[in-house]
Amino acid sequence: MAAERPRRVPVDREAARPAADADSCDCPRLDRDEWHEVESDWGDIAFARVAMPALFGVPLRFWRQRRGLIERAEAAGAVPEDAMLLLGPGRLRRTAMLEVEDADRSARGIVVPGGVAWTRLLPAPWGRMRALMGETKRLARERYGRNPDTVWVWYLTCRVCSAAREFETLFVAHYRRRPAG
Repeated sequence: MAAERPRRVPVDREAARPAADADSCDCPRLDRDEWHEVESDWGDIAFARVAMPALFGVPLRFWRQRRGLIERAEAAGAVPEDAMLLLGPGRLRRTAMLEVEDADRSARGIVVPGGVAWTRLLPAPWGRMRALMGETKRLARERYGRNPDTVWVWYLTCRVCSAAREFETLFVAHYRRRPAG
């Protein structure tokens, strides 16, 4: 008995793609007036934190790490709707933090960064991230008189809505201690 030859089945590629409706996704939407070039007190905000491996700054196994981060956050408190999911700097290892309300601050992996955060809500399409990061650091330095301790990013879009929302991203310049002035 001869081996059966595989058959080619035509695929309608347009029908196979999910509808790319930016309004149908669950990505957070921030009010520019409340987030762009705004200072926030981080004295009482808690985060679940995890370090993840990265390759040239791109987190590896991101979705698995994200699920673990959500489990850690839920074990320590409540994860608010549209909780901040921040990614820190790093080429080989990046820290990710997920906002937690009413957190048990003694729980493993829960941190309270304290200090202040100055945020910028910007479109950040591919190739512009480095320039926008540098601009955010420069503007924060001009405002506070020194470099931020860390600049975090919160990607606010997914593959469905990124193009329509121009890769909207929140840049967070964090100072562990409130700068003098």
